[in-house]
Amino acid sequence: MLWNFQDNFVIAPGVFNPFSALLAKRANFKAIYLSGGGLTSSLGLPDLGVITLDEITWMLRRITDVVNLPIIVDADTGFGEALNVYRAVKVLEKAGATAIHIEDQVMPKKCGHLQGKEVISTKEMIAKIKAALMARKELMIIARIDSRGVMGLRDAIERGKAYVDAGADVIFPEALESKEEFLQFRKEIGSDVKLMANMTEFGKTPLITAEEFKSMGYNVVIFPVTAFRVAAKAMEEAYNAIAKDGSQRSLMGKMMTRREQYDVINYDFYEDLDSSMAKGL
Repeated sequence: MLWNFQDNFVIAPGVFNPFSALLAKRANFKAIYLSGGGLTSSLGLPDLGVITLDEITWMLRRITDVVNLPIIVDADTGFGEALNVYRAVKVLEKAGATAIHIEDQVMPKKCGHLQGKEVISTKEMIAKIKAALMARKELMIIARIDSRGVMGLRDAIERGKAYVDAGADVIFPEALESKEEFLQFRKEIGSDVKLMANMTEFGKTPLITAEEFKSMGYNVVIFPVTAFRVAAKAMEEAYNAIAKDGSQRSLMGKMMTRREQYDVINYDFYEDLDSSMAKGL
């Protein structure tokens, strides 16, 4: 298993490229989350299942090239049916994923906190879970439940129990609407089942702290798009300032300095390596 859930509570911030992953590591996070929502937005695309396995795998490899941290990967619906899930698990594990989550939505999927979602049957999702388990070596399989906003909390709880019976390592109830719902889900699913929660912004779930999730018995909490949204707002401000003023002067105090930027990407190591190799020639 990836984590010893008996001893650890995992907070995994969302990352969407290698630089954001390096920053998360510098903030001393012990795990990171490759957010489908953040990655698709960074590519100028909507989070509607249009991203491909190849695109996610390419970014995953770039991130794992520079950051040696456990990484949870958003695998959407598994990119198709059970056979597609089987292949996706093989590919993503080989590329460096330590856990993936697969959701029980109908394609084209939607952000879990939007209206208009549809879900596949429990039987279809169980087939995907079993395909994932057959394909994995050590990869952790997280089953995401999207039925709360479609068929109600009771359906989500019953699906969670079925996905546990199918062998999922962790259950991920998406878009619950209150702390009371998170507590009820934990109570009915059983204290021995590992649970993941999504603390996104502007969605169905109210803002809940990591410590509160921990006290409710959840094992993992992700903050999938927080850093991307903060960065996006800052970039928008920077572009508007340059367009208005013809200068970056008003932005200087808000910037990471060149030295700080180079520290993040380990610039000095590469420069020193280049110098030492040149001297050895």
